[in-house]
Amino acid sequence: MAEAYIIDAVRTPVGRRGGALSGVHPADLGAHSIRALIERTGIDPALVDDVVFGNVDSIGPQAGDIARTCWLTAGLPEHVPGTTVDRQCGSAQQAIHFAAQGVMSGTQDLVVAGGVQNMSQIPITAAMLAGQEYGHETPFSNSPGWQARYGDQEVSQFRAAELIAEKWNLSREEMEQYSLTSHERAFAAIRANISSGPRMCCPLIRALANESSDGCRSYLVRCPRLRTRCAPCPNPTKSRATTATTHRRPRTARVQAFCGSTFTLRVSRIDST
Repeated sequence: MAEAYIIDAVRTPVGRRGGALSGVHPADLGAHSIRALIERTGIDPALVDDVVFGNVDSIGPQAGDIARTCWLTAGLPEHVPGTTVDRQCGSAQQAIHFAAQGVMSGTQDLVVAGGVQNMSQIPITAAMLAGQEYGHETPFSNSPGWQARYGDQEVSQFRAAELIAEKWNLSREEMEQYSLTSHERAFAAIRANISSGPRMCCPLIRALANESSDGCRSYLVRCPRLRTRCAPCPNPTKSRATTATTHRRPRTARVQAFCGSTFTLRVSRIDST
């Protein structure tokens, strides 16, 4: 079986709500990253088999298959297809997994994968509420099957976090320490210039150079004072998840990566000989 490799990755800085990037169309954010990736790697964009982007709220400027919109906005070949993935907050990561799977299966050779979202323009969960004017209070409320199984239980990351913490006996203190360690590693990487390579700037982005680290420091100071959001959830539904990954090393290979508005990569295929 072929094996997939990430050849390169680029991203724009992550800004604040209403900040320097808030007025930039999501397609232009993604297009800028893709163009930078193509230039850095020197690949022939006509050889790309697919463009896979993650996006959580595909409405307004993010509707109509934002993956392909970004690619075309970047001025790249029209014959290259694109598809958009919604696995909620794991969407961009899932896009990368799908790209790798296409390469490993041998059906694709070179894939650009990543994600883009402008939450200042389209607030988080906006797509969940978009059906209200059509009589759907939530995506679930009018489904007899959903109601029979889950009733009107809350569907949110907050409740999911409570269920996970309860199932695996995770304390708040453990989670705060985990978060602190993650931020400390990020700061150490920035200071060592390890993470400077994948980032690229443009006139729209230069003002954000130091914004993210300041925000992180503020977050770490406030974290211990934050109140928990949820009360214990009644009658949690049992769930089970299984994942399996199989790798077989090929003898020769070739791959690529991609970029998106926050994070992007491309994946290409390694051929067995």
